[in-house]
Amino acid sequence: MSSVAETLTAVRSSAPAAAGTSYLLPVAGAAAARLARGWLWLGLLALIGSGVFSVLLVVSRTPGVQKLFPVADFFHVALVVHVDLSVLVWFTSIAGLLWSLASAARARFLGWAALAVATAGTALMAVAPFTGAGAPIMANYIPVLSGGVFMGGLLGFGLGFTLLVTRSLVALPPVAPRDGAAALRLGLWISVIPAALALAAFLWSYLTTPGDLSGKAYYEIVFWGGGHALQFTWTLLMLIAWLWLASACGARVPMSPRIAVLAFVLGAVCVLIVPVAYLLWPAHAVEHRNLLTFAMGLGGGLPILPVALAAVIALRPTTPIPAEARPLRAALYSSLTLFTVGGIIGFTIAGANVKIPAHYHGCIVGVTLALMGLVYHLLPQLGYAHPPRRLATFSSYCYGAGQLMHIGGLVWSGGYGVQRKVAGAEQVLRSTQEVVAMGIMGLGGLIAIIGGLLFVVAVIQAMRHGRAATR
Repeated sequence: MSSVAETLTAVRSSAPAAAGTSYLLPVAGAAAARLARGWLWLGLLALIGSGVFSVLLVVSRTPGVQKLFPVADFFHVALVVHVDLSVLVWFTSIAGLLWSLASAARARFLGWAALAVATAGTALMAVAPFTGAGAPIMANYIPVLSGGVFMGGLLGFGLGFTLLVTRSLVALPPVAPRDGAAALRLGLWISVIPAALALAAFLWSYLTTPGDLSGKAYYEIVFWGGGHALQFTWTLLMLIAWLWLASACGARVPMSPRIAVLAFVLGAVCVLIVPVAYLLWPAHAVEHRNLLTFAMGLGGGLPILPVALAAVIALRPTTPIPAEARPLRAALYSSLTLFTVGGIIGFTIAGANVKIPAHYHGCIVGVTLALMGLVYHLLPQLGYAHPPRRLATFSSYCYGAGQLMHIGGLVWSGGYGVQRKVAGAEQVLRSTQEVVAMGIMGLGGLIAIIGGLLFVVAVIQAMRHGRAATR
């Protein structure tokens, strides 16, 4: 009997504590952490600048005050910079942070050069509205100002992004998915591939777009292919963040590392349609545009559902988590909700109305919230303190709830045919329902801005307390 008891005890001790996989990726070293901190600062400053321009958006529409701004159409000028800082620069910065954290020591000088050039380009884009900006061009993916300062900044940022992608391809070698950490590292390497194809698409479009085009028609074509390819990178980073956040809350995810990597591959494989589209049709052809749209829809749907289900099952509302993990759970829940709602709205779009921005606001903010949650988790590993728990938790729910109101108002008004990319009297709101819907949209946007501001405040407090603790 004693031998049987000893055998049972040995079996219990050798069995895993819980089924599932832990997806946690340690920092590659002190030098990698320093470079990652630089990218975090760039992303944080981009969000601060985006918040400033969101305030200027409101002020520029105030009667009498708008005359104080350096250009007549400052609303659209500010909107261009607000979008580029809050999407392009923010996403790229967090990609740089994550790719740097997981990279080997190879070509680290290239990583610092990428950060320096991207930062200089961002600074030029941010000051451009106050230097005689040029005409605002509301192209999809990357709106621009036609002035030289902004275009120089955008080109500089693009060069920094090129250096970042080049360095990441070299320093993030693929590894076998033997555990959760290796699966995340392989997923990060896979996420670089769409970014590299995006750069090739931007260049290909620039070289082949008819020279007689100008304004919005020109930039729409130049940025369409590369902009589509970049969405694969942002989506992959979100999927990685979902698994990472669930594990950081103490849960074990019911998905093997190999299945996770398969999901990452499925999320990226459709981006290979991008070069096919360029080989079959010129960048300005309707067929080219439609094929890229189809590729993004297909690639964006295949891997998301299994990863989302795994994260939800792992982190059910009844799952006990440590108090310091509550901000991570709030970010994960909010991200899952916004991305799901944005995806559902995408299936209801018919015509060019405000349902389109409702769709991409839901999806983009879903990605943003996942990355914000990952920043909260990584702060202590980067040498900072934990963020204030209550403030960090509230920031995600505030941002998520505000964006739900924002896109809900857009969908409601879109049902009445309110057009996109217009403001003020140009919206031609004819009924009480349209006015109420757009009012909800505006209130939700304000609440979301507050949530984003609280994220910045929480991160800065963690940075300050972390520095004080190391003195």
